[in-house]
Amino acid sequence: MNLQALLDARRYSGGMTQRLSPGTAALLTLPPLLWAGNAVVGRLVHDLVPPITLNFLRWVLAFALLLPLAHGVLRADNPVWAHWRRYAVLGLLGIGLYNALQYLALQTSTPINVTLVGSSMPVWMLAVGALFFQAPVTRRQLTGALLSMCGVLLVLSRGEWAQLLALRLVPGDVFMLLATISWAFYSWLLARTQEPASVRADWAAFLMAQMVFGLGWSGSFAAVEWASGRTAIVWGWPLAAALAFIAIGPAVVAYRCWGVGVQRAGPAIAGFFSNLTPLFAAVLSAAFLGDTPRLYHALAFGLIVGGIVVSSRR
Repeated sequence: MNLQALLDARRYSGGMTQRLSPGTAALLTLPPLLWAGNAVVGRLVHDLVPPITLNFLRWVLAFALLLPLAHGVLRADNPVWAHWRRYAVLGLLGIGLYNALQYLALQTSTPINVTLVGSSMPVWMLAVGALFFQAPVTRRQLTGALLSMCGVLLVLSRGEWAQLLALRLVPGDVFMLLATISWAFYSWLLARTQEPASVRADWAAFLMAQMVFGLGWSGSFAAVEWASGRTAIVWGWPLAAALAFIAIGPAVVAYRCWGVGVQRAGPAIAGFFSNLTPLFAAVLSAAFLGDTPRLYHALAFGLIVGGIVVSSRR
């Protein structure tokens, strides 16, 4: 997920798009690959570092990377601080909760399942928008949401519908559902609230404003995790490489590439690329974790993508 794409979606809400060139397609393909890699890496290091601590360390490194580009945000006279309450909430939902819940999910669930459950985002976007932001929902959107929800239920049941009657859910799947709902609230708040135009036009400053508060939230959550006794961190090159990847790739590079790609192609086309994440997660999981994709994963992916296509068509 990224922030600039949501801002660009509002800018292109009228459906205005440009021709999809090979370069733009490459820009839009790289972020889903990095997001899938984030899920796989989170699973690989789940025995090396507590999940909430991993989220905190990730954003500390991302903050250091962005500091040279957006250090002006830290000035007391920066106009962004007039909206500090907004950025405090965005930092909680988008940085403090979403990523921490995702890493918690990867403690007990697979990257394939986590990314597929995360692909149910359109369902929760419709529900949150209708219930809390008075956003109208069309019949086509409801049909698409139903298809996507069937795909999520197929993942949660592991391809056996009888399991739903017994409510046998893996804890990681529940954590990922909570993460997805958190991101839905974050997205609506992001779209419905106005911020200074200077910040909105500067992707690094916009992320930095949220990260200042997000670090406070994620640091507090990590402190609670440590107070509960989860303090074991296995330092070494594997963990260092993982931290470098998730801070540079999914948190910074993917964010920027997605923003540029959406600006070039428009959100309608770009939205389809985001659903490559479960496919990439399946390939990477088979390569690095030995998690062989099953038939129900393919069926669930088809249902989720089908729901998004139906709900997004005009």
